[in-house]
Amino acid sequence: MNAIVILFLIGIICLVFEAIMPGAILGILGGAAMITGCVVAFNLYGMSGGALATFIGLLLLGLALYIEFYVLPKTRLGRKMFVHSRNETTSQPPLATDEIIGKQAEALTTLAPSGFVSVDGKRYEAFCRSGMEPQGALLVVSGRDNFRLIVTKKPAQ
Repeated sequence: MNAIVILFLIGIICLVFEAIMPGAILGILGGAAMITGCVVAFNLYGMSGGALATFIGLLLLGLALYIEFYVLPKTRLGRKMFVHSRNETTSQPPLATDEIIGKQAEALTTLAPSGFVSVDGKRYEAFCRSGMEPQGALLVVSGRDNFRLIVTKKPAQ
């Protein structure tokens, strides 16, 4: 009986510390200790004793996870341990809508024939139908496809 209790305690402690020290080693060791405790219970006490030990082990695991993920974050120590900030930025430029067609664009990079343009202060990927255009060239948005604008050289006035 002592071996089962010790294995369950080692398993629960390892699984709790897995959240603090990620890397899967403690989680694997904790899971193995819990399973070994259940196997020992089945060998020593038969089917009913093993089933009871398995139920108690799952109950202890659920209780430990509840305390770790629901109670601990609300404590002063938990607020220091858990990350609460978010990154609201995107890694992709905004998608253009049809309202942008006909607006003036400025080449941010050399368009040869693809590059980046600025329209109303926003950066978009663009394809120049006029061929190569230098950085700083004034262009007109003539259309768009899935992910980029189609631009042409601005007519001389």
